[in-house]
Amino acid sequence: MIKNMVNIVGLAAVIGASAVMPSVQAQPLPLDKTGAIHNEDVEWRSFPAFPKEVKLAVIAGDPTKAAPYVVRVKVPNGTKLMPHTHPEDRIYTVMSGVFYIGFGSVFDPEKLVAYGPGNVVILPANTPHFHWAKSGEYISQVYGTGPLGLEYIDKHDDPRSASK
Repeated sequence: MIKNMVNIVGLAAVIGASAVMPSVQAQPLPLDKTGAIHNEDVEWRSFPAFPKEVKLAVIAGDPTKAAPYVVRVKVPNGTKLMPHTHPEDRIYTVMSGVFYIGFGSVFDPEKLVAYGPGNVVILPANTPHFHWAKSGEYISQVYGTGPLGLEYIDKHDDPRSASK
């Protein structure tokens, strides 16, 4: 009986401590050693070049450096990313939802093509394109070689301009 009480008190202490301890968020994986990240440990953050509701997570590498990187982008239902370009080549993999992407310097819903989970889209550097989460939230994973860049075709669409 005393042994059971000690076990119960010990378990209660562990549960209590875990309730007040902050959860550990994963750091981006370094590229020079073996590693892994669990989906539930991905840390989503705002990114100044995106509308405030869009979130970015750095999965591997450092997108600010001239080296490979992997990021994920989470775009909520109804959000549009207006025409823009990236200075680096990119490979998109759809993780969840439907990823709608169109090519051109003007947002044109008729040019959108839908890609579901597991689909891959290759985007050469400086290709004007746009996105729309028109049928629900989507998450895409992007592989590129940094530094990561994003320039809007129309500077008025750039959220960084609005904050100045």
